[in-house]
Amino acid sequence: MEAIFKRFQLCVISFLIFLTIFTQTCSSTAFDDTEYEDWESNIHIPNSILTYGSEMEEAEWQMVQKKGNQFVVNDQPFYVNGFNTYWLMVFAADESTRGRVTQVFKHASSVGMTVCRTWAFNDGQWRALQKSPSLYDEVVFKALDFVVSEAKKYRIRLILSLVNNWEAYGGKAQYVKWGNAAGLNLTSDDDFFSHPTLRGYYKDHVKTVLNRVNTLTNITYKEDPTIFAWELMNEPRCTSDSLGDTLQEWIKEMAFYVKSIDPKHLLEIGLEGFYGPSTPQRFQFNPNSYAQQVGTDFIRNHQVLGVDFASAHIYPDSWISQSVADSHIPFVKSWMEAHIDDAEKYLGMPVVFGEFGVSAKDPGYNSTYRDTLINTVYKTILNSTKKGGSGAGSLLWQFFPDGTDYMDDGYAIVLSKAPSTSSMISLQSTRLALFNSLCSERCHWGCKKKKVLQNVLYEDEE
Repeated sequence: MEAIFKRFQLCVISFLIFLTIFTQTCSSTAFDDTEYEDWESNIHIPNSILTYGSEMEEAEWQMVQKKGNQFVVNDQPFYVNGFNTYWLMVFAADESTRGRVTQVFKHASSVGMTVCRTWAFNDGQWRALQKSPSLYDEVVFKALDFVVSEAKKYRIRLILSLVNNWEAYGGKAQYVKWGNAAGLNLTSDDDFFSHPTLRGYYKDHVKTVLNRVNTLTNITYKEDPTIFAWELMNEPRCTSDSLGDTLQEWIKEMAFYVKSIDPKHLLEIGLEGFYGPSTPQRFQFNPNSYAQQVGTDFIRNHQVLGVDFASAHIYPDSWISQSVADSHIPFVKSWMEAHIDDAEKYLGMPVVFGEFGVSAKDPGYNSTYRDTLINTVYKTILNSTKKGGSGAGSLLWQFFPDGTDYMDDGYAIVLSKAPSTSSMISLQSTRLALFNSLCSERCHWGCKKKKVLQNVLYEDEE
């Protein structure tokens, strides 16, 4: 009876938010998807309502699941507005920098972000989690425990990536080094995908992380709803096999293995999203001709049993030209729309744009261009959302707190230094949160309000 009462209260809260938005929108300028300035003057949601809603949901902190091409939590839609901060575990390992982890989550939560993607690996490097195969630094593992525990305090879920394609934080190159140190005769970093010993090393790491019991919460990682999903690898590529068979077999084996240990959590691959040999008709959407030769294949890879949602990244300044150009924006839109369409038509799953951004170090960069790029990504997600499409969310690369400028690779977003960007993030979070709360199977009137909701949240487009 208590559970039913709480659900009823949550529906009432959602309806109050809806009335607040609807009333204020009707009496002021309608949302314009091309302009995010001064949005706070158009919309104000009482803090008491939002806070009470969070308290109500506290008892319902459940696993994110997938229904068709949509994420759900307790049968409510869960569209994602999130971010990347890869270094959280390493910072948490040192008392002098641990507070930065809390700052990241606090600042992200203040603009409504709900998902963070970060590394659950550091192989053979400074402050390594895995010093050598199956040998772990407990101090660093406790730091990862802290990251998971702290994320939950701020109601942020985590996508945890399990290894890197690149050399930063060790990556597949470190696994090859370990293999050679054990007497193997390995000549390519891509041996990571094919050699049985290295595949065994990776599986051991997966098993260790998924079965980890958090020393702060006493919850096993594979049972923790704070973890949104596991990611097999950050941006896997296997350039030694451009046909993609090597990577495909690795994905099959590892997806099955992860699910054999943890069937409850969602799983994704971590791909950049390039179209490969199985779909030459989609090459036109790739950013360059090299993209189809790196051994990945967006549609084929995501058809593997056990993979729950698709991933793609967005970096026109790395893939097309480093100099900022107006032509980058139409590419972003067409790239996203192609992947959303394919996720709907061929994969039947959500797609998350797991990294996107632009570097302040690029020739011709300015903050207005960055806001235009972010606006384009957000708007494309919203256009999919209002149609019930597969565009499930996006994750900014990357989110930094104050005082970490020395870590900036050019892509860092510090809210205090970027008020216009902060407002855009907040508005996107507000829109998606409203959709998540109003379009609920639990609140039966949700579907009946669909047309009104669209008019409130989105500007009609041809």
